Amino acid sequence: MAYLVLARKWRPQNFSDLIGQEHVSQTLANAIKSGRIHHAFLFTGARGVGKTSAARILAKALNCEVGLSDQPCGTCTSCLEITAGQGLDVLEIDGASNTGVDDVRELRENIRYLPNRSRYKIFIIDEVHMLSTNAFNALLKTLEEPPEHAKFIFATTEPHKIPVTILSRCQRFDFRKIPLVKVAARLRELADLEKLTVSDRSLALIARQGEGSMRDALSTFDQVLAFSGDQVEDDAVQTLLGMVDRRLLLDTVEAVLQRDCRRALDAVRRVDQLGLALRRFTQDLLEMFRGMVICTVVETPEEMLDLVGEELKELQLLAEDSSLEDLQRIVTLLLKTQTELATSASPMLTLEMSLVRLATLAPSQELGKLISHLESLEKRLATNPLPRSQGTPPRSVPEEPSPKKSEAPVITTTDERGWQGLVDQVKEKRPMLGSVLEHGRLLKLEPPLLEVGYPKNSFMLGQLQEPDICRDLEALAASYFGASVKLRVVPMEAEQKDAPPSLVETRQAKETDRMRRLREDALEHPALKSVQEIFDGKIKQVIPIDKGFV
Repeated sequence: MAYLVLARKWRPQNFSDLIGQEHVSQTLANAIKSGRIHHAFLFTGARGVGKTSAARILAKALNCEVGLSDQPCGTCTSCLEITAGQGLDVLEIDGASNTGVDDVRELRENIRYLPNRSRYKIFIIDEVHMLSTNAFNALLKTLEEPPEHAKFIFATTEPHKIPVTILSRCQRFDFRKIPLVKVAARLRELADLEKLTVSDRSLALIARQGEGSMRDALSTFDQVLAFSGDQVEDDAVQTLLGMVDRRLLLDTVEAVLQRDCRRALDAVRRVDQLGLALRRFTQDLLEMFRGMVICTVVETPEEMLDLVGEELKELQLLAEDSSLEDLQRIVTLLLKTQTELATSASPMLTLEMSLVRLATLAPSQELGKLISHLESLEKRLATNPLPRSQGTPPRSVPEEPSPKKSEAPVITTTDERGWQGLVDQVKEKRPMLGSVLEHGRLLKLEPPLLEVGYPKNSFMLGQLQEPDICRDLEALAASYFGASVKLRVVPMEAEQKDAPPSLVETRQAKETDRMRRLREDALEHPALKSVQEIFDGKIKQVIPIDKGFV
């Protein structure tokens, strides 16, 4: 007799055999018991989760010769034919191969005839989303007014591709991915029935390879049996499937959490020596840290994690010694690494540097400690505040300084307050002209003579040499001093050092000295020193909050 693969040999034959789809089994069973059986059903979900099996079980329940029952006998002619896929009144159609409108028209012609010997004529259309638009339109009329003896069961992995007009005429059942624990339990049950020697650890690896699909897990189990025979070794399963040893993953996780760079790099070397895929290793490592995050934030993590046996306990122990903030940062960096590996010219180097970075991440402070430090700092600032700077007297009430003589022979006695006042008044009435004045160097202020120097060939020198501008400035100065003023603009050599500084240069010098003293005072303040000590920080910039500080 030809070998029958496990997925076919142990295909579910009753609603109770549908692992992980109890919500579907119960609903269909209750509908059959109550006699409220819809004319069209739509089964959606990932591959290998039981959609077609459920369709056959439903067909057997509707056409069982013993009677309409949620528990078909499985021994009558109708049940046996449906199990073998040979039922005369149960037609299984592949939607991917029969996509045209002509195929649906042929189906509609077939529907008109009564079943040969069964209660209903049942049409199971797999991958129904593959039908063309015209085919769906041809099917729509039949679904609107179906004959009493006809039932439709549609199965698809992509329900979003089915027209809304079809969806609205079907009872929809969404099949879920099967949890790893249930897949592993089913594999253990079948292994015992087949009298196979295989560990729970190997079954967990096989179940994880199925990724929620029972059929995929059984196909993988078949592959393992073909490789190992009836005696399945853990190492053989891991080698065959190219999966990362969980012990290696745990070593890597511990290396990262314990800040052990050497151990982390050794893990990458072992992955390379074993010939394992670096992206698969990174994905498995990411799943480990994800599991630790879930163990930290969820009271019953087993409901969200596909872990069996001691795996959950191992993650919980690791999570107990880790902060949630650190785990979140690690997951974020691993996600970035996973993306980089796809395009990296040196994937091994990329992974090594990523693990080194993870192993050298400074541990994040707990929020409670940070708040405590801030409260302590707040108290220190309250008892020892930063010094308030003293403002200068307002310019509107200047104190007349004593006149002083310049050492330069070309400069006579000058009144700086008078010069500052003149510049301020000119800036108020003629801002651009005032700006030119404050860049000039006052050489003589002895009304009626006002002498101002500018660098030779400068733009500002040329401005004040314009007759119109010169007359305007003389008029403003005469208004300020209450007497006529004669303006003289003097070109100066760039290297001339004996001239007094301009108002702009004086202000800049004062500001520089002010900032120097402000920074010195700030750095010496005990409260600021406390901030540096608590946060291990450095002072990059001191910004004055009192513009009057001198």
